[in-house]
Amino acid sequence: MSSTEDVPTLTGTQLLALVVLMAEARPLNNNELKELAGFSLTGGDNKKLVNLGLVETDKSTRPFSHELTEKGWAVIQKVRTPPARAMSAHKTLVTLLTNIDRALSGRSSHAMFFTRSTPAAAAPEPVVDQGDDLETQVRLAYDKLSPAPGEWVSLADLREALSGMDRPLLDATLRVMARLEDVRIIPTANTKVLDDRELSAALQIGDELNHVLSIGAAV
Repeated sequence: MSSTEDVPTLTGTQLLALVVLMAEARPLNNNELKELAGFSLTGGDNKKLVNLGLVETDKSTRPFSHELTEKGWAVIQKVRTPPARAMSAHKTLVTLLTNIDRALSGRSSHAMFFTRSTPAAAAPEPVVDQGDDLETQVRLAYDKLSPAPGEWVSLADLREALSGMDRPLLDATLRVMARLEDVRIIPTANTKVLDDRELSAALQIGDELNHVLSIGAAV
C-alpha cells in the first residue's frame, strides 16, 4: 500500500473504514457506518484493523461500535498508495488523503481538523471560562501544576486537571502546541519508573510515546 514500512497493507474496505472514522472523528456503530459508507465493519476486516491496533471495537453492546486509535490516526495520514486492485473511488480517496496531509502540515493535526469541522462531535466541557480556547485551557492548567515556567509536568497530572476535555481534543491540542517554540513534550527515558496512570496518559507524536510537558515563557 505504501513504501513506508509503518503503513500496513489494507484492503479497499479497510481503507474506507479508516477514512470514515477519521472524517467523523467519533465512535461509529455498524448501523451508522452502514448509513454513511454503505457497509458495516465486521468479520475479517474488523479483526485485522483491531489486530493492527488501528481501530478499537466495543462489543459490549449491539451494534458494535468502532473508533480510530492513536495509531490509526497516525497511519491514515501516511497513506500514499491505493490498495491492490483498487477501484477508482479508493484511488481518489488516497489522492484526497495526500492533499489533506499536505494542507495541514505544520498547521493543525488531522484529529483537531476533523473534530472541529464535524457537527456531530460533542464540544469539550470547558474547565475555565467559556471564552478560553483549548490551548489557553492547557496553559492555565500547566501554570497551576508547575512551580515555575519551564518545569516538567506529567501528562497524567495535566489530563487529570483537564478531565472535562475529551481526550481526542486534548491530544490534538497538545500535538499542535508541541510545534510551538515555548512548548516541549518529551518521553520519560526510564519508563520503568512510570506507574500505570502515567503510562496510560502518554501522548503519541509520530512513533514516540511522550509523558511530560514543559511550557516556558512565551516568546
